Amino acid sequence: MADDVITLITADHRKVEELFARLTSGKGDRRAIVAALHALLTAHARAEEDVVYPCLDAHHGLEEHKEAEVLLDSLRRAEPGGAEFAGAHALLAASVSHHVQEEESTLLPLLARTVDGRRLRELGKAFQQRRQQELRALTVPKKDGAVPKRDGAAPKKDRAAASGGGRRTRTRAGAPAQTLTKTELYERARKADIPGRSRMTKKELEKALAKARG
Repeated sequence: MADDVITLITADHRKVEELFARLTSGKGDRRAIVAALHALLTAHARAEEDVVYPCLDAHHGLEEHKEAEVLLDSLRRAEPGGAEFAGAHALLAASVSHHVQEEESTLLPLLARTVDGRRLRELGKAFQQRRQQELRALTVPKKDGAVPKRDGAAPKKDRAAASGGGRRTRTRAGAPAQTLTKTELYERARKADIPGRSRMTKKELEKALAKARG
């Protein structure tokens, strides 16, 4: 495989698509697939942000990374087989697909036009090193065999309580904001084009949506 940064990024995109296809098929250990998806997407995004995006005007790409991070967190917290898991999966897949198409049709061709081959290989080496650094940190096996959790993640029973016991499983157009999950609130905030939504907590999203409604 070529070692230039464009080839490495597009190879990651194909790996992500393969993981989404496996998740959609319903075959295999879905928690393990989600863990692999989380590690690859996070490492890929951080390597892009640190190595590639400084070479480009990629503010929109950064926002899309933040959006994917929020949706990925919701997917990791949801119970496989439930409607909330299916909803978070669908939203994340759509978000990542849009981001991949935009990068491959706009940002990467721009990089190819403005950076010479030697620099692309240098960026590829730096991208690969940063990516591997993140992957190692994200996939260190636990002694009990547990999948590493996101820093600050609440225990399963607390997460269920915070999300209403897992009973609110799909977006309800007329439901009050207080009865929605964070994923549903985020989707409303996205549609309302609320700035800074990717960094908001559930309560902050509720307040922002209430303010937007006036």
